[in-house]
Amino acid sequence: MTVHFIGAGPGAGDLLTLRAVRLLGESQVCLYAGTYLDAEVLSHCPPGAHLVDTQHLTLDEITARLVEATAQGHHVARLCSGDPSVYSAVAEQTRRLDAAGVPWDVTPGVPAYAAAAALVGRELTVPEVAQSVVLTRTHQDSTRMPATEELAAFAATGATLVLHLSIRHTRRLAAELVPHYGEACPVVVGSQVTQPGELVLRGTLADIADQVEAAGLRQAAVILVGAALGAADFVESHLYSCHRAAGRATAP
Repeated sequence: MTVHFIGAGPGAGDLLTLRAVRLLGESQVCLYAGTYLDAEVLSHCPPGAHLVDTQHLTLDEITARLVEATAQGHHVARLCSGDPSVYSAVAEQTRRLDAAGVPWDVTPGVPAYAAAAALVGRELTVPEVAQSVVLTRTHQDSTRMPATEELAAFAATGATLVLHLSIRHTRRLAAELVPHYGEACPVVVGSQVTQPGELVLRGTLADIADQVEAAGLRQAAVILVGAALGAADFVESHLYSCHRAAGRATAP
């Protein structure tokens, strides 16, 4: 029996991969993070499946449920919001499952920042504006960040920033970023993107904190920062450039 860590995407039931839907349908037990997922995702579970909301469980309690279910002969779906490769605690859970001798695998999902970018119709890597995306978070309410991963160091590159687990500190973070990006730098905040309670805010580093506080956002939100979010005058990428096409036409 196997524990399947499944990326549930940003929350919409139709933004799961085909593999994710198949594995959910084969799992008699499903543990999910109720804070971040819409109930529609759970509709892919088989009739009579045992559903466990983990939002109030400790890691030890979650692991115990996973081990117990596999010992009873069940495949288990462990739904992770977004994509399991980022801020999912998969490393902590799989380490414990390895110690218990429980097999597991991972199925990727649509990350929330990608869904937010899609909703506003923006690419995060625009030619000669920003070609890098930094996924990071604040450390105010969680484990410490490594000493080499200060926000200012990332901001100094001018890359597009994706800030997770940071919405309650928007005002402080905006103030830290202004010296590097400027007050007029575009910002997008996505809360519960693709779910019934979806809210997308568009602003700048100068006004986004006011918008976030007015909306009362406290969790389940991602912040995107960078010039790419508002870029209109930029060069064509080399892949589709007329110069590259001309070179192909004249090649011997």
